[in-house]
Amino acid sequence: MAGSAVTTTNHDEIRAWVEVRDGRPVRVRGTGSDSDSGILRIDFPGGAGEEQLEPISWTEWFEKFDANNLVFLYQETRKSGEGSTFFKLVSRETAREQGGA
Repeated sequence: MAGSAVTTTNHDEIRAWVEVRDGRPVRVRGTGSDSDSGILRIDFPGGAGEEQLEPISWTEWFEKFDANNLVFLYQETRKSGEGSTFFKLVSRETAREQGGA
């Protein structure tokens, strides 16, 4: 259904969705350290870019994703039928409460 949201914790599914849209794993610049990846984001072309975001590896991104018990909530297509880059990172507890993952 166009415009509907899907939730997943599957690393391959998340990575495929992001890469099809030319996205990449990043953290908010200045929020991480050697032992903490900081605030996770996905950067898409035309997004916030290098000044605000710092590229990180998928391995590091997924380690933080799992350590914080997150769920990837995303939209495949907009109501118009166009591909969507909408996503949110939510806690697994919140997703369960709302009937998701």
